[in-house]
Amino acid sequence: MTALPRGESPGTPATGDDTAATPDDPATGPAPTADAAPADGPGAAAGGDAADDAQTGGPGDDGAGDGDRGDAQGGTEGAPVLSEAAAELAAQRELRERIEQRKAEKDGPIDAGAKLSGTAADLLAAVRAVESGQKPATAFFDSPAPTPARRAAPAPEPVRERASEPAPAPRAAPPETVDAVAAVLSAGGAPAALAQPAARLLGDRAGEVLREDPWQLLALPGVGPDQADGFARALLGAAAGPDDERRTAALTGWLLEQAALRGHTALDAGQVRTALGGRGVTDPAAAVRHAITEGVVLVFQDGPEEPGEDAEESAEAAEPAAPVEVLLGLDRYALAEESLADGLARLVNGGDKDADWSQAASAAAPSPSAAELIRAAGAHGLVAHTGGEAARAEPAALIAAARGLGLRALGAAHSVDGRRRLAEDTGDPESAVTLAGLLSGSEGPGRDEEGALALDLLVVLDAPQLDVETGAMLVESLADGARLVLSGDPGVLGSAGAGQVFADVLAARACPRVVSRTPDAGPIGELVSGIGIGELNQVEAPGKEVVIVPVRDAGEAVHRTVQLVADSVPRAIGVPSGDTQVITVGHGGAAGTRALNEALKQRLNPGPGRFGGFDPGDRVAHVPAPGRTVPGVVVSADAEGLHLDCAGTPVVVPQELVAASVRHAWALSAHQAAGTRWPAAVVVLPGDAARGLSRPWVYTAFGRGERHLSVVHGVDQALPRAVAEVPAQERSTRLRALLEASQEPQEQ
Repeated sequence: MTALPRGESPGTPATGDDTAATPDDPATGPAPTADAAPADGPGAAAGGDAADDAQTGGPGDDGAGDGDRGDAQGGTEGAPVLSEAAAELAAQRELRERIEQRKAEKDGPIDAGAKLSGTAADLLAAVRAVESGQKPATAFFDSPAPTPARRAAPAPEPVRERASEPAPAPRAAPPETVDAVAAVLSAGGAPAALAQPAARLLGDRAGEVLREDPWQLLALPGVGPDQADGFARALLGAAAGPDDERRTAALTGWLLEQAALRGHTALDAGQVRTALGGRGVTDPAAAVRHAITEGVVLVFQDGPEEPGEDAEESAEAAEPAAPVEVLLGLDRYALAEESLADGLARLVNGGDKDADWSQAASAAAPSPSAAELIRAAGAHGLVAHTGGEAARAEPAALIAAARGLGLRALGAAHSVDGRRRLAEDTGDPESAVTLAGLLSGSEGPGRDEEGALALDLLVVLDAPQLDVETGAMLVESLADGARLVLSGDPGVLGSAGAGQVFADVLAARACPRVVSRTPDAGPIGELVSGIGIGELNQVEAPGKEVVIVPVRDAGEAVHRTVQLVADSVPRAIGVPSGDTQVITVGHGGAAGTRALNEALKQRLNPGPGRFGGFDPGDRVAHVPAPGRTVPGVVVSADAEGLHLDCAGTPVVVPQELVAASVRHAWALSAHQAAGTRWPAAVVVLPGDAARGLSRPWVYTAFGRGERHLSVVHGVDQALPRAVAEVPAQERSTRLRALLEASQEPQEQ
């Protein structure tokens, strides 16, 4: 197979004869020809053997929930929820209490009011809009109330895992409370399935609370404004107006939760007022002031002046020349960002500044960048390290060197695969854990008598995947004098949860930064490195490392993808189907993860799906907590639940949680795939994926294959445009400003 010559326009699919060159497959239809014309694209190759079905594509930004932030192809699968590790990991409860205590001791912004505090605030964070094409709220009040069939199911409860310390199941509300709530829900036309979560959310008086304030229903996962408005109209009749203060307060909180699903921890007050106006609120400024007074949201000023009593008036004025930016946020993210900033400042100012690790650097470092990282970690309590896949060897060398000095050093990766690769690089399985396992106590050294992790040095790999809440829990877990190194690739997609910890630390220059000079090797490394700087370059691929398959529509994209995974890549590249991962832009659409998984199951592991849609041998993604995706294989099922093998760890998912926390995983979104690599990756880009393409998505998706990358390409010039012109979406956060205010910038 010959590679495209350099200099040709990237991203232009070729046309070719689609007549079969191999026997027809009854599951997928005729196979494409083996002598298709070469396509223009990065590393494109054609002709020869059937991996010649491949030629190159690009991506789009997928959504969140299980790790994604949206569905660029129409809809999401399951009940999307926000990242909240504390709700899943029992070991972090004590940390949360410590953070809350710290906040109570500070003269901070207005505390959360009774309406959206405590458990309510936690569960409200799981709310996600289920409707699109929203009509004006004023018109909605004249329409019939929605039927129960239109309402979404409640969010899943935590998964119980046998292989690790189980998370405590949520306490069931008293039966009498559930019955009272069910009666109110029935009167308002809401489904009885919401009774238990509503009772847990609102407490013993849940029925009375809902009757007095029907818009509290908006705090339940999966309930949107239209549903809450319909419920309120059914209970209150004509009294349920669009400017009801109960409605505007609930809407304000809901808008900030939706922003958190897109990664923001705070929003400009003007944006919130505009959004409220779009939902029928006639005086958005008054609505914002009321929400602040009620403690639903907090108000902050980002600028030289301190927040004062007239902060809301500044928001209302919104003068172009105003010296400060007024932000609105929810207390959970404000708490996390303030705690994280304090914790990082504590690390910067602590530690043994006189430590000299030069000898260890010279003896143990495999590269100059690794030696520089070792010296920096020896002299500073907080260090940032950036680089690509090859650069992961540098933090591994740091961990080995620190352990050689007798220090308690550990590396924490985002995924199980990241943990495996780190252990291979250090040569010590005990030196690598997953971050979730470390925080839960199921992995790592455990905690000392004061509750801190028994570590002298912690290296966090895949740092861009660190959301602000997990980051706060992490730094609260580190003892005074401990060292923290945040290492990652700034070019990949950001965290599934709210915040951008790594980006904010880098932007604030809060600590020394070591930039790796170790390039990623091979055609895939060369291709991805170019994407990182906005260039979709041609690469030589003599060993079929990068191949492009041009397609005309979504149906052909699914057909070609199945053929690649089941036949072409195993035969031409030597990578079995089980080691090939399909990555696409979103869950919905004609070539989203759902459609691809259905087609791949039919070809690779056909069966009736007798275990809740799954059969033994099915490849699945287990989501034990929001933002975490653990690959696994179905083993069996019984009355206890669905039995999985997750990288050698047995896991049992209770029957009632299977539908919400287990999905087929021959095809994943890029957010789900972040932090993991496979021997071969097939990136699928049907025509309707063009709107979801961005440089970080392409960078992340194309970098998931170690030996081979096939790109099913149907987006034409949208791919090079995305790489060149669509950078990462900016997230609105407060962490950078807090870091800059807490310490002087460090010399790089």
